Amino acid sequence: MANHRNKKQKHKKQIAYNRKTLQNHVMNIFRDRPKQFFNYKQLAKKLRISDLRTKQLLNEVLTELSEHNKLEEERRGSYKFVPTTNTITGRVQLIASGSAFVISDETEEDIYIPRKYMSGALNGDTVSVTIWARRKKFKPEGEITEVLKRNKTKFAGIVSITKDDIAFLVVTEKNMPYDIFIPMKNLNGAEHGKKAVAEITHWAEHQKNPTGKIIDILGDQGDNDAEMHAILTEFNLPYKFPEHLNILAEKIPIEITDEEISKRKDFRKITTFTIDPHDAKDFDDALSYRKLENGNIEVGIHIADVTHYVKEGSKIDKEAYERATSVYLVDRTVPMLPEKLSNNVCSLRPNEEKLTYSAVFELDADANVKKQWFGRTVILSDRRFNYEEAQEVIETGKGDLHQEILVLNKLAKKLKDKRFKNGSISFERIEVRFHLDQNGKPTGVYFKEAKDSNHLIEEFMLLANRKVATYVGKTLKKPFVYRVHDEPDMEKLHSFSQFIKQFGYDLKFKNEAEVSSSLNKLLSEVKGKSEQNMIEQLAVRSMAKAEYTADNVGHYGLAFDFYSHFTSPIRRYPDMMVHRLLTQYLNKGKPAMTNVLNEKCNHSSDMERRAAMAERASIKYKQAEFMHDKLGYVFDAVITGVTERGLYVEINENKIEGMIAMRDLDDDYYVYDDKNHNITGQRNKKEFQLGDPIKIQVVKVNMQNRTLDFLPAEDL
Repeated sequence: MANHRNKKQKHKKQIAYNRKTLQNHVMNIFRDRPKQFFNYKQLAKKLRISDLRTKQLLNEVLTELSEHNKLEEERRGSYKFVPTTNTITGRVQLIASGSAFVISDETEEDIYIPRKYMSGALNGDTVSVTIWARRKKFKPEGEITEVLKRNKTKFAGIVSITKDDIAFLVVTEKNMPYDIFIPMKNLNGAEHGKKAVAEITHWAEHQKNPTGKIIDILGDQGDNDAEMHAILTEFNLPYKFPEHLNILAEKIPIEITDEEISKRKDFRKITTFTIDPHDAKDFDDALSYRKLENGNIEVGIHIADVTHYVKEGSKIDKEAYERATSVYLVDRTVPMLPEKLSNNVCSLRPNEEKLTYSAVFELDADANVKKQWFGRTVILSDRRFNYEEAQEVIETGKGDLHQEILVLNKLAKKLKDKRFKNGSISFERIEVRFHLDQNGKPTGVYFKEAKDSNHLIEEFMLLANRKVATYVGKTLKKPFVYRVHDEPDMEKLHSFSQFIKQFGYDLKFKNEAEVSSSLNKLLSEVKGKSEQNMIEQLAVRSMAKAEYTADNVGHYGLAFDFYSHFTSPIRRYPDMMVHRLLTQYLNKGKPAMTNVLNEKCNHSSDMERRAAMAERASIKYKQAEFMHDKLGYVFDAVITGVTERGLYVEINENKIEGMIAMRDLDDDYYVYDDKNHNITGQRNKKEFQLGDPIKIQVVKVNMQNRTLDFLPAEDL
């Protein structure tokens, strides 16, 4: 049998090469082994060439490739690959296989990097890439020649120590395909099975894994603090404040002197209050109310004067810039500033004199701005409301400061009506929140609903942000920090409008001007429907993302030509930049440099994205934790996504999402249709369509990956 098999192999049909296909095959061999020499005989063997005619053609091809500098003949008859001199710099985006794409401003297309040519580069790293000579009909490929800047060097994972005293940090982060080797002397007290953070110290060229050291022991797997700190580490975010900065913050003088008050407008005798979430500790905005003799209302939007205490270039300022934002996880806030500042000195607590930066407006009965003033102030808040307390005042017309709150609520509604009339879009996403016990374990799920008290604060903050930006950008025409939101991608909107037709919704838009009114109509129609959350999410994805920049393009979603962030300097660094720029221009200072502003804006936008991803990861973890004891339970759900991998499904009662993997649909062979967002069984013709209601059973909860696996449960 063996001899018969060998004879069959010998007589295997030979490939028929022409000059072009032979060139491509030869170059593929050299490209796969760019540092290796091959001669004519070795190549003929690899390509299974035995006839004289094709061997002659191979010789000619090698000569031509050498003449065109695609191969070099260092030794007679022995050739080596010549890398292209086309070198670019870009950022690594890892894919599941361990290969990557490098995204660069220097090329229109992303460069594909096979796994073996990654040169130790990791997700997000800035790298130098040599692009190979391009094969027809193939995307550009290349190899990473140098890691110029690491995106991150610290990773969270689980310590693994073998009986032979070999230790690794088994990294639990999705975008890190390598575990980190830890020499025993660098364990720093970490024990087997503990959750910890390791820092990569070096990565030798010949080593499969990077080498590192344990820099922090987070605790036991499943411990709430350990898991939340691991999430922050995953997104390269800090989870504690440097102690030396806390000490510096303690030394900041907090006494408000008569000299300082004399430099400011004094609002201490004017009715002032704050409205914030019930569990808030940093109150960075307050409203003052005064009825003027002409019948108009003076509304002061008073913002914590953080930049009075945090001097530009100071150590606390540098740390705030690096963080760029406070991070809000399910169970905690990781502040941008030391707590002494965020929760004490700068927090606009009731019955305490506070230094503020203010936008003050005179409004008539129709909420038209008759006068405006910007500058530094001192206030004394009379009352701290939470949103529920303020809402009760609005609904009953009774309670502390009821007259002021009711008038401001009427004005806020008029501001909102004008905004929507001008084309503002009503994105009010469902926010999932958790009831947590003292150990951070979720005991229940609820949804945060925005009511009139929320909108009251929102509208006056929007007014301040818009007017400050308009004053600097339009009146003074000076470089500034804007919060922009570009016009929607009409192609994405068209795909979205085609999809929602199957639910009976119509999104009409002949031009950009029609989009906002049509979207608002749609968002109003889906409220309370099972498909609400899915359609709202898809609508958001069809829009551009908001970001910070010195190059103003307006804010499409809010329908503002000029918009900035002025109202939250305790938790956002761009607001601190805005305060400093406004001060500079009010004092007739020089214009800022746009390129410097843009560099800081890009960093702030990047950190904002990271913080949002960390927040989502913490929600996913708590969702998995909440469902951990519900294996086998059956729920009513809706299909929120259809991919080649399977169906994304959201449970109706708690908005928790999981997946029905294609491999688990074993009753038939299902075919994915990307145009119609469905999968269909070839034999039984059963169809699963995006937006369809479905009963599911929970079959697996993966706490580490923060994922849930479901199965259809129609028959249960």
